[in-house]
Amino acid sequence: MRPIRFISGFLTVGFWTLVSRILGMVREILLFSLIGAGPILDAFFAAFRLPNMFRRFFAEGAFNSAFVPLISKKYEKKENATAFANEAMGSLAFILLILTTLAIIFMPALIWAIANGFVGDERFEITVAFGRVMFPYILLISLAALLSGVLNALGYFAAAAAAPVLLNITIILGLCISFFFEWSTMTILIYSVPFAGIMQLIFVWMAAEKAGITIRPSRPRLSKDMKTLVRVAIPSALANGVLQINLLVGQFVSSQETGAISWLYGADRLYQLPLGVVGIAIGIVLLPELSRRIASNDESGARSAFNNAFTTSMALTIPATIALLIIPLPLISALFQHGQTTSNDAAAMALATSIYALGLPAFVLQKVYQPIYFARGDTKTPFRFAVLSMIINSVIAFGFMPLYGWIAAPIATTVSAWAMILLLVMGTKKYSTSSKLSKLSKSKFVLITLSSLVMGLFLWVADYLLRKEIFSLIEKISFAAFLVLIGALIYTVSANFMGAFSLKEIRNSIKKN
Repeated sequence: MRPIRFISGFLTVGFWTLVSRILGMVREILLFSLIGAGPILDAFFAAFRLPNMFRRFFAEGAFNSAFVPLISKKYEKKENATAFANEAMGSLAFILLILTTLAIIFMPALIWAIANGFVGDERFEITVAFGRVMFPYILLISLAALLSGVLNALGYFAAAAAAPVLLNITIILGLCISFFFEWSTMTILIYSVPFAGIMQLIFVWMAAEKAGITIRPSRPRLSKDMKTLVRVAIPSALANGVLQINLLVGQFVSSQETGAISWLYGADRLYQLPLGVVGIAIGIVLLPELSRRIASNDESGARSAFNNAFTTSMALTIPATIALLIIPLPLISALFQHGQTTSNDAAAMALATSIYALGLPAFVLQKVYQPIYFARGDTKTPFRFAVLSMIINSVIAFGFMPLYGWIAAPIATTVSAWAMILLLVMGTKKYSTSSKLSKLSKSKFVLITLSSLVMGLFLWVADYLLRKEIFSLIEKISFAAFLVLIGALIYTVSANFMGAFSLKEIRNSIKKN
């Protein structure tokens, strides 16, 4: 892959993902301010996780890792890709209609399974009610994800990357309306979710039509293409099912203490900011490109794409990791410690953030290494690795729970993430040509790490010397912004001086795009 092409796609997806994550942070700030960490917010987050969990299972899991490589190859070989997409959409819609109906009927059983600690108190019935309203979001967002996959396969990244912004905009507007007109905050909040799903589906459908891609769901049938899709998708679905079990284990553990689900959710949103912008953007751009390169037997291009993805992701991930390890409390305080959220809530979220930060490079690298398998139609190997990761996660979470309580969940998540990436890296030896890191990539990684440590030292000193003087909300926000800006400046200067990357090359690449 030409670096220009990779950078162009990454910048497009990264920009819209960043916008979505920033708006998502605004959403969480409003939630914690208007509602506060407690039983009601615990219930919302638990219920909201259900459609998102199944979305990752079906849309971003089985269909993304199996569907995108297959349709990319069809476009590369000039085959009838539109007919394939029509069949896939019809089959996905049929399966999800059945799933949605069953979930609404058996919602109490689902909540019992994912948040057992809610049983016997007010959170259980509230979560069931919330879940029944929000679950249909899975149908809408999964169909939108399939259309996004078609757009990505053809190199149209902007609309698919911008669609998630609509969810955050809808929820933010809903929360603002409820505040100013004194309407029921929770009623507007939960109905905002399926409404946003409708908006997202319409948006990507119109974008596909504008790009000349006419997708209409056809009658579900088990054609040759669908058999191939199912054969490749099942291991991927199981692998993503395993990953979702890891999340459920964490929620099960944290549900034992009131407020813990909200604490973990706040920490999750903070570390998901770099993970979303870097990891997800890299994965979205890399998978269709690797699929096309491999379909045309261009191993050299595939290796170039992989190395570009590795160095780009690490240049952004390592400094974010160091920052989240050193200054989690100033960031959390500025974002969430106001309104109904207390200093104790902020301290708990900061602790969880620092633990998640230790696993951030592993989370991002999974997005870099998994496409190596998926682009070749190998979804079974990642599934086996995911099972091992799930076992490690469960043993640590339940084993540490009696000793450390709710904090056992992020510890288990971080350790299992590193186990997963270790297995993925070892497994790519059979693809040695396209998955081999160049000497240049290795040397840049070392320089990136050194530059990040220099930044980390400055942040630690600044936090130690100045935080004692911070009291008001404005001061907290200003201090956090100062730390972020000075950290970014020091890292950029240090990395440029050491030769980790060249600002001149980056500017030229952006101008050419």
